[in-house]
Amino acid sequence: MSNRSQVAAHVKALPFSGIRKFFDIVASRKDVISLGVGEPDFDTPWTVREAAVWSLERGATHYTSNRGDPDLRKAIAGYVARQFGATYDWEREILVTVGVSEAIDVALRTILNPGDEVIYHEPCFVSYRPSIILAGGVPVCVETRREDEFRLTRDMLEKAVTPKTRVLMLNFPCNPTGAVLGQKDVEDIADFCKTHDLLLLTDEIYAELTYESKHVSFISVPGMKERTIFLHGMSKAWAMTGFRIGYACAPAEVSENMMKLHQYAIMSAPTTGQKAAAEALERGDAAVAEMVAEYNRRRNYLIAAFADMGVPCHTPAGAFYAFPYIGDLGVSSEEFAMRFLEEHGVAVVPGDAFGQSGAGFLRCAYATSMDNIREAMARLSVVVDGLRSRKS
Repeated sequence: MSNRSQVAAHVKALPFSGIRKFFDIVASRKDVISLGVGEPDFDTPWTVREAAVWSLERGATHYTSNRGDPDLRKAIAGYVARQFGATYDWEREILVTVGVSEAIDVALRTILNPGDEVIYHEPCFVSYRPSIILAGGVPVCVETRREDEFRLTRDMLEKAVTPKTRVLMLNFPCNPTGAVLGQKDVEDIADFCKTHDLLLLTDEIYAELTYESKHVSFISVPGMKERTIFLHGMSKAWAMTGFRIGYACAPAEVSENMMKLHQYAIMSAPTTGQKAAAEALERGDAAVAEMVAEYNRRRNYLIAAFADMGVPCHTPAGAFYAFPYIGDLGVSSEEFAMRFLEEHGVAVVPGDAFGQSGAGFLRCAYATSMDNIREAMARLSVVVDGLRSRKS
């Protein structure tokens, strides 16, 4: 056999996810408090579980339409109109996917020609840059900063745009920083897209999880729906990670061609999950509100605990992550996270897993019980005090 690699060069060049390394260690231990996993600790609302069970009892175990179950697509159209103020044709402009992760992949492969530039912001979810590369695009990073509470501004984007730019890719509320965009931010960035004739790919999976103001979606801005691929899903707000249901709302031509790729690669999203998702969208608002209230309680405790330790951390206005800065303690993010895990049994994720601008930070998910958060903060205080003593 020749020495030629059996793996494509562009795939071999991709790094492994910085998150998975820590998840694998956590999975091998029973005694770990995890602030690392971006997964709700709540059970899926019981009415949603009942809908899934009922669908199985009725024998709803076959493929759905490639686009997704009609009842679910109608529920999506109704929810998006009610929650975000945009109207979509459920037959031609909505595609149900296997989570938002598949929607990102299919969207980028649908809209990018080889060499097209995609502006995205860091710190960001780990899959964005690799997804752009695998779709033949050229990732162009804009780094957000702690002093701006990781908000993205039009001025930042103007410095990154070129004649080759085709897509702006965003995630607000943001994983890992918890940053959100206000009405003016959204309007300014929308005008930037119009001025430069860009497509917008917006991942708004955390839209319901805001604590100080209601989320402002880009599709609510006049003239943006026509140039936007809006991505959302059931995993975060409804605690449905294992159901693997996401969706994309897009102009009919884009949606039709996304469906073309989806039908070849996936066929259709899981039927049981689709039945459950329809129930969640139509009757799950109260359950979401209860979870958001509890996340807010945990968020407030966590931020106060960091302040008591003297660890700088902006107050995240969305998602369920805090992003404290530990860069002045004399160790790297990865070294800190590994020591915290191995010596104190608490898992967090190094900030640079989400891009180099995350160096010196940690992602701490408050999607776990208050008891776990209290114990984790007590142990963190010991680590911080120890590192400061070593420096002095």
